[in-house]
Amino acid sequence: MLFKTITILDENFEIKKNMYVGTAGSRITYIGTEAPQSGMEPQSSMQTQSGKDVSRAEDWGEAYDGRGKLLMPAFYNAHGHSPMALMRGYGENMALQDWLNKLIFPFEDKLDSNAVYWGTTLSMAESMRFGIVSTTDMYYFIDDMVRATKDAGMKGNISRAIVNFDDSDVWQLPSMQEMKRTFEAYHNTEDERIKMDVSIHGEYTSNHLAVEAVSAFGREHGANMHIHISETRSEHEECKERHNGMTPVQYFNSLGAWDMPATAAHCVWIEGDDFDILKEKGVTVATNPVSNMKLASGVCNVPKLLDKGINVAIGTDSVASNNSLNFFEEMKVMALAAKVKFSDPTAVTPEQVLRAATVNGAKSQGRGDCGLLRVGNRADLIVVDIDRPNMHPVHKLTNNLVYSASGSDVLMTMADGKVLYENGEYKTIDIEKTIFEAERATEKILKQL
Repeated sequence: MLFKTITILDENFEIKKNMYVGTAGSRITYIGTEAPQSGMEPQSSMQTQSGKDVSRAEDWGEAYDGRGKLLMPAFYNAHGHSPMALMRGYGENMALQDWLNKLIFPFEDKLDSNAVYWGTTLSMAESMRFGIVSTTDMYYFIDDMVRATKDAGMKGNISRAIVNFDDSDVWQLPSMQEMKRTFEAYHNTEDERIKMDVSIHGEYTSNHLAVEAVSAFGREHGANMHIHISETRSEHEECKERHNGMTPVQYFNSLGAWDMPATAAHCVWIEGDDFDILKEKGVTVATNPVSNMKLASGVCNVPKLLDKGINVAIGTDSVASNNSLNFFEEMKVMALAAKVKFSDPTAVTPEQVLRAATVNGAKSQGRGDCGLLRVGNRADLIVVDIDRPNMHPVHKLTNNLVYSASGSDVLMTMADGKVLYENGEYKTIDIEKTIFEAERATEKILKQL
């Protein structure tokens, strides 16, 4: 595809107007100020220049008129639970532990393969509608999550969350066997669209035996780790009581969980040496601003994380605690929350937010060739309508993207060069069937409760 005369958010997160961007196969193969001219084939050009010595415009397939539109990197959701789309709006105005124990856990106990497949598919549809192409997912029924993600043409870092309180051999747990089997079956499949992570649900839902075993498996197999960390004050403080003053970050560090690429979700209550450990170990923090505010868990200290040079990405958490996957909303709340929390209007810049939503999220997933509008990178792209009333006037377009844009402004979502969503049409998902099946699966569970 050749995007013509389109505004872009370039690899330096600067706005450039009237650009040409070409994709061939799964890659971005041309970025220039002029239309490609005669020369090399698009598959081999891989050049950023002003239109000289690259292929003819007609060689690029479909031409996309970019007038009034912005082309930018797609979003990478750094923390989610996609099957929980079935629990949207199920349990409101509740504290986290009450919400989990009284409503969510009983509902989840009734989930089956069919429900997880359609719940995940519903999340995939919502994700592509709002410009998300990949999600770092933590849940169970992993085969069905992989199948739904693959069928939708999306990307995913999917992990089987391990929960364990038993002092017996952890490898006897069905969850550990599911983790091992699915990792070996699916990791880096579908041209690396599907990546399998390893996961400990959290300190308060596991013991040291589980942490050590999962960490060892992850290190041996070159996996990424995914853990809930210090989401609530009680989680954080009770960990310190159980482990001689160690915070969750320190506790997991002592057991080797950070000795591999890792994503620590939430990190609302981290303190002291936690920041230095996360920096030293190269851990990504996935901040989940909307979910954390909705559950009154608190506000992550994003400015300090950024000052420390820690990779900060953005997660939605599940739609059961969000209640949407609208990533533009997530970006705006991330910026505003930091400003209010620290009484500092300069706390987080729009450019820092945009990086967190795109390239930082891709980095957290181990997708080094994603997240930037750069020749040679994967063509994970979204087109945003910037000719709407909410996007004018334009003093600085990056400001408008964070503070004025809406998820409904996304016109196209592309993953690995394949258009998944465009102008209300879901190219890879039967949206009517998905909604019907998700509603039916939800009703079936509610009747059992």
